[in-house]
Amino acid sequence: MIEYYDNLTPEEQEEVSGAIQLLYRQTFVLERKYDRRTGRMQFNKEFRACSKHLAFIRRYFEISGITVQENSRTGIIYLQGETLLGDKLPKLTTLYVLILKLIYDEQMAAASTSVHVFTTLADIHERLGSFGLLNRQPSATEVRRAVSMLKKYQILEPLDLLEELEGASRMVIYPSINMLLVGDDARALVDTFRETEEEDGEAETPAQNPMKRISTREAEAGESEV
Repeated sequence: MIEYYDNLTPEEQEEVSGAIQLLYRQTFVLERKYDRRTGRMQFNKEFRACSKHLAFIRRYFEISGITVQENSRTGIIYLQGETLLGDKLPKLTTLYVLILKLIYDEQMAAASTSVHVFTTLADIHERLGSFGLLNRQPSATEVRRAVSMLKKYQILEPLDLLEELEGASRMVIYPSINMLLVGDDARALVDTFRETEEEDGEAETPAQNPMKRISTREAEAGESEV
């Protein structure tokens, strides 16, 4: 494994190091991302670097018990493993993940020809309200924190600057949402959160790893992981 790295040019070694650091930092690397400058989905050069050295990167992470997966259909390279340590997700961020998955599935079921889905902040909040999961309008700071975290992990991409977010702000839901939840999990967890909300009000529901699939049992215990 080391021989492969040693035989690379200095530029290629820097490319490999950057790819490993990027994967560890954000979990997902997408083949195509939204480019605000052009207003279009553009090929991601960081994905090319990961794909080019994928065999080496897999061996590197394998040492620490982390698997590197590739979904060629949706264009995602991502990490998966019990040893991954992610951020604690605030309750609002966790709820956003559930609603984003439902929105994604609905639009994809409508014979969408793209793996990317668009939504608005107002639509997200309206759906949270319809499920009884939004007892109060979250503050601008809470919204920016939630969107920023989901952007970090390549789940969501706001088309506007974080400082300019409002109800009409459009966002891209990346297909990486499918790596977190399957549709049945999302619907079951919406029901679980709704029941918890009715009983406990605004209790914080932390989530740990953005790559681990949420289970209903864990959510009921108040320690759901994504």
